[in-house]
Amino acid sequence: MRLDKIDLNLFVVFDAIYRERNITRVAASLNITQPAVSNALARLRQTLDDPLFVRTPQGMSPTPVADNLVGDVRAALALLDRSLSTTARFEPHSSEKTFNLGMNDLGEALLLPHLQQAIARVAPKMSLTCYYLNRQLASEELRKGTIDLLLDIPAVNAKELAFEAIASLDYVVAMRKQHPLVKKKTFSLKEYLSQDHLHVSSRRSGRGQMDIALNALGHRRRIALRIQNYLVAARVVADSDLLWTVPRALAETLPLHTKKMPFTMEPLMWNLYWHKNADNDPANQWLRALILERAATELSGD
Repeated sequence: MRLDKIDLNLFVVFDAIYRERNITRVAASLNITQPAVSNALARLRQTLDDPLFVRTPQGMSPTPVADNLVGDVRAALALLDRSLSTTARFEPHSSEKTFNLGMNDLGEALLLPHLQQAIARVAPKMSLTCYYLNRQLASEELRKGTIDLLLDIPAVNAKELAFEAIASLDYVVAMRKQHPLVKKKTFSLKEYLSQDHLHVSSRRSGRGQMDIALNALGHRRRIALRIQNYLVAARVVADSDLLWTVPRALAETLPLHTKKMPFTMEPLMWNLYWHKNADNDPANQWLRALILERAATELSGD
C-alpha cells in the first residue's frame, strides 16, 4: 500500500467516525453530506481491506483494526494540524478552537473560573473541555493531540514533553466550623494524630504527601475515608469530625475552619505540560501564557 495512492481526507473521516460513532453527527461536524461520509468509509474499507466499523444498537463500533489504527491516525493529524498552525496567524478574538485540558477537580476549581473569564473577554468563540487524565496515559494523550495541555504534579516523566512550573501550594488543616479543635488556641501534632482523617487521591492506594512527611518523623495518621474528589471532600468534612489536609488556596474558598500545619511538609507543586511538537504552535503558546498569567495572579496570594 502506497501513501501517495490514498486520499488523506479519508483519515479525517475515519477519526470523526471513531469519535462520534454516528454517521449523522460526523456529517454535521465535518460539514459534508451523510452519503459523502458513507462513501469515504467505503473507500477506506476497500483500501485497508477491513470493515473498520460495524453498526450496533450503540452506534458504529470499531473493529480491532480500527482500534489499532486510531492512535497513529490521530497523532499524524495532530502533527499536521500543528505544522499548519505554525504558519498561520492565530487570532484569539475570532478563533473557534476547542482546547482540551487534562486536570483534576482541584485544578478545575482553582483555575477554571478565572481562566474562563479571561477567555470570554478576549476569545469569546473559543471553548474549553476539561477532564481528569490518568497520569500513565498523559504522554500518549499529548502525543496524539487528544489533549493540548496537562496540569499535574512533577511526576509526569517523558522526554517528548515540555513543561513549566505553574504553582506552589502550601497546605493547611481544614475542619468543620463546629469541630472541637476549633476553640483550641494551639494545634499540636499530637492532636492532629489523635483525629481521623480524610484523604483525597486519584489513586486507589498509596501514601499521600503528608503521609510521607509524617513517616519521616516516625508517625502515622489514621485515614478513615479516602476519595477522589476535592469538592466532595469539602462536603464530607463540613458534616463530620474528619480532618482534611488540603491546599490553602482551595480551603480559603470553602466554608471550613483552617489551622496551620502542626508539622513541616513540602507544598503541592504543579507543572503545565505540553508536547514538544506544540512548542511553536501559536494557539498553544497563547493558552499556555494565559494559564501561567492566571495562575501567577490567582494562586500566588497576591
